[in-house]
Amino acid sequence: MKKNRIEIAGVLAAKPVVRLMPSGMRVANVRLAEDYFHRDKDGKLISHTNWHSLAFYDELSSVATTYEKGENVFVEGSIEQRKFTPKDGRERTIHEVVVRSCHLIAPPRSRRLTGEQDFATSEGGPADGNWPVTAA
Repeated sequence: MKKNRIEIAGVLAAKPVVRLMPSGMRVANVRLAEDYFHRDKDGKLISHTNWHSLAFYDELSSVATTYEKGENVFVEGSIEQRKFTPKDGRERTIHEVVVRSCHLIAPPRSRRLTGEQDFATSEGGPADGNWPVTAA
């Protein structure tokens, strides 16, 4: 059995940007920073950051718009590869996580202090299960 599933917890690098694809489907894109730590041979703590591109389609794009820069989120989805040709004419290939469910782990300190909604959760995607991998 083949599986293409990824779970990542991290911090949003910016507020998600929503676009309308030619098909009429909405997509929200944002980058997520995943930090991890280890000790080198001398015992010094070393920090690393992995960056992931996230794509929220349809209903999840609405949920993504409620997220702000710096929020801690947990996402589950699949890794997709797509090719596109920007205006410079050079074909490019990117890998992104197509989000199928997302959970706000903890809101930023400013939101906690104002008493706004603490957690946002959603699961979803296209009703037919056909996840788009075309360029927007």
